[in-house]
Amino acid sequence: MANNIFKGLGIALITPFTSQGEVDYPALEKLVAYQLDNGADFLCILATTAEAPCLTKEEKDKITEVVKRVNNGRVPILKYCGGNNTAAVIEEMKQTDWSGISGILSICPYYNKPSQEGLYQHFKAIAAESPLPLVLYNVPGRTGVNMKAATTVRLAKDCPNIVAVKEASGSLEQVDEIIKNKPDNFDVISGDDALTFSMVASGAAGVISVIGNALPKEFSRMIRLEFNGEYEPARKIHHKFTELYSLLFVDGNPAGVKALLNDMGMIENVLRLPLVPTNIETKQKMADILKGLRL
Repeated sequence: MANNIFKGLGIALITPFTSQGEVDYPALEKLVAYQLDNGADFLCILATTAEAPCLTKEEKDKITEVVKRVNNGRVPILKYCGGNNTAAVIEEMKQTDWSGISGILSICPYYNKPSQEGLYQHFKAIAAESPLPLVLYNVPGRTGVNMKAATTVRLAKDCPNIVAVKEASGSLEQVDEIIKNKPDNFDVISGDDALTFSMVASGAAGVISVIGNALPKEFSRMIRLEFNGEYEPARKIHHKFTELYSLLFVDGNPAGVKALLNDMGMIENVLRLPLVPTNIETKQKMADILKGLRL
């Protein structure tokens, strides 16, 4: 039976692009080093925040190699492999080189909107073939279907290598139900920066964070304080982020955090269509907040 090693601050790593729209590998190297030097406990690569649907296989392979090289075994790497065709996900797992990767993140099937039984059978089939521990990803705002707490707990109990769920349903009630009924070797990981303080206080093991791309030191400090039971200083950090949480997602993810990283001089403010940069007014508001956020 596998245990979850993805705890604390996980970074939903962005993909930096040059002004010409190519992957900016030197910027990626610097960004990964920045995360590692400022409190990241693990890295989550090639998922939503990475604009993975708009990356070629060759780009994904090279990004993986760059991240592994810079990381050099310092923290676990969680790599995305998911989709809405169960057989295709399994085949991708079989064809992928998983060396240097510690776990697989896999999303609830999107667009075809399976039932709860369909979700269960999808993840059960994937888990049976997975060469690594599996982290489920429930994000109904993107997939159109919510994996209910009972389904998540059923999978956790029936599949020994399913070790966690990245829970982004937005429902603290659902989170609490999972934490109450889950087996000991299974964890809940926040998939929503704004709810991380509350989820960790309720027993979540950490977060896969968007804002952590830009502010890993500050966000990891909040989580570590909570782990130590120091909720009041952690709450103060959380409240400093409140306005920024919403601004980050006004124009979609990762437009907001890329604007922040651009203001910090770390990347070009470039996304791939159909995503576009956040509007100038929002970018300026975030830049103003950033000036006062060094905690």
